[in-house]
Parts: sequence; C-alpha cells; structure tokens
Amino acid sequence: MIQRLRKEIYKALSRYLNFLIFILVVFLVAGCGDQEKVSPAQKGLKGELPDQQSFNSTVSFTDSGKVMAILQAGVIKVFYSRNYTLLENKMKVDFYNEKGSIEAVLTGEHGKVDDVTKDIHIYKNVVVKSDSGMVLTTEKLMWRNSDQKIWTDEFVRIKTPTEEIEGYGFESDQSLRNYTVFKVTLITDGSGLKNE
Repeated sequence: MIQRLRKEIYKALSRYLNFLIFILVVFLVAGCGDQEKVSPAQKGLKGELPDQQSFNSTVSFTDSGKVMAILQAGVIKVFYSRNYTLLENKMKVDFYNEKGSIEAVLTGEHGKVDDVTKDIHIYKNVVVKSDSGMVLTTEKLMWRNSDQKIWTDEFVRIKTPTEEIEGYGFESDQSLRNYTVFKVTLITDGSGLKNE
C-alpha cells in the first residue's frame, strides 16, 4: 500500500513538473519572438533612442523673463547625454524684439538645438521672413543665442521690396535689418542685374 501511494505521488509530481517545464518553454519562446521594433526615425545617431520625444510641441527661449524666440516642431527628440535636441517634421521659430512683437519668422524642414548654448541649426528649405518684408532663403542657417545673430556659410537669396541679392555666406541680426552677404554674386535693384 505504501509502495502504491509512493508511485501515485511520484506520477503526480512528474506530471506537475512536466507541466511547469512546458509553461517555462512556452514563455521563453514567446518572449524571444516579439521584441519591440523601433524604426530608424525613432533613433538618434548610432541607433541611440531619445531620452524624451514629443509631437507637435512648442518651446520658448527666454532671457531674464523676456521671450526671445518660440520654436514649434512636428517632432522634438531630446538626447540628454549628448546635450542636443533634434527637430523634425517641419519647424518654425518666431523671433521677438524687446517690445514683445514678432520681428522675424524662420521655417525649415528639420534642425538641431545645442542644449548648452541654445543655438538653433536649421536645415533644408530654410526661409526667414522679417516684419520689414525681407525674405531670406537658403539650405542651412544657424541662430546664435549669445548675440541673437543669424548666420550661414551657404548660398543665400535675399528679396526685399527694392532689391534682390544672391551670394555665399550671410550674417544678420534676427530682425534682418543689419545684414552682410560675404560673397555677393548677383544684385538687382529694379534697374537690371548687376554681377559682382
């Protein structure tokens, strides 16, 4: 009788252990196959994922309580360890004067903010429109936070109500009132073309 009871207990334990092993194998197999898939657009440089990611967001840049610029972007990805923020899916920056009025609007396809200096780099189809009617177009532009200057070493096209200028290299205050084109290649002033 005791021997028979031992056999029954042994059979029950054997079935229970087999069931546990089966469950463990099922969990291991299921866990290996369905890993989270991350698209390349969600990754930063070298496959690094952002620490934060937001969609259709607005960021304000202030100095002593005054708004200097307001940035809007379709996607913002923050990388704390690298001290930068990526801006994607169209972006826009409104620049404000001391009176709190918008003096220029900058748009582009994508960009990058240096989180230490707060400099903004804008790339592809970059357009800056000032409140005075000036329009600047280029493929790459930087706004330096330290002196609120706009700068590029790329080809630029400037249109004002009275003239058009083309050239390479550009620097200006953010209102586009005081600017320099470093290598002018074309000027029109309403009376024809002037090659420089």
